[in-house]
Amino acid sequence: MLSLRGRSAGLLLALVLGSPRARAAGPPPLLLAPGARWEKVVGDLAFGEGPAWHPDGYLVFEDVPANRTLKLDASDKVSVYRDATDGANDLALDGRGRIYFTDPRYSKRENLELDREAVYRIDPDGTLSRIVDTLTRPNGILVTPDGRTLYVADNASPGGAVTLTAFDLDAHGNAAAGRVLYDFGGGRGIDGMTLDGDGRIWATAGTTEKAGIYVLAPDAKRTSATLLTVIPMPEDPTNCTFGGARRDVLYVTTTSSLFRIQTAVRGQASPPGK
Repeated sequence: MLSLRGRSAGLLLALVLGSPRARAAGPPPLLLAPGARWEKVVGDLAFGEGPAWHPDGYLVFEDVPANRTLKLDASDKVSVYRDATDGANDLALDGRGRIYFTDPRYSKRENLELDREAVYRIDPDGTLSRIVDTLTRPNGILVTPDGRTLYVADNASPGGAVTLTAFDLDAHGNAAAGRVLYDFGGGRGIDGMTLDGDGRIWATAGTTEKAGIYVLAPDAKRTSATLLTVIPMPEDPTNCTFGGARRDVLYVTTTSSLFRIQTAVRGQASPPGK
């Protein structure tokens, strides 16, 4: 059985709490509502993933090993939205209706279906194109609202590349000029991520005492990113999205639960975004 609306995680986050090592120079911007706390909305998941806010006012998210998509409605009632789900690891949409997705392999390495772990694009007419094949294990993915930049997390932990990368997108959705915006230097890198209205990247990363939401601010040219802060979490996070009527609630799936927290900023509308 799924447990609903568990006790608050007990992490008082007045403004934003993050380790001093993770913060940029100067005070961080106000990112969370004053006195905001993590609230566990759903527990007892086999492995939570893929939260997405629907314009009709509800959240859908995945319980991966259980092979089902769940729905959280406005009254916090959870129901099965769809059974027998399968597909890509993460995806994003652009303003022209193109779908970008990643296809990493984290399970056993034998019998790989494809020769590369890559990034793909599906055009509105159904054409499938591989657009990035230079990363080790692409995972989280975003498209900026102007459609000019693709953000991809290369997360080959443990022991491999753990970076946030960016690619220029042309008018046809082709990717070029890949560069590393931020290098985690080890540990568990970005699994999933979302954008706020000011273009900051809210990413799920880290494990155990380093588990949390890593908020990164790309520079104006999107050639590098600064880690503003880390919002600690009580469980290892897997993916996130902004939701609520004002898009000012951050929903986060973890390895076993769904959490949310009130933010002081709004997320990007969808599409593009998540």
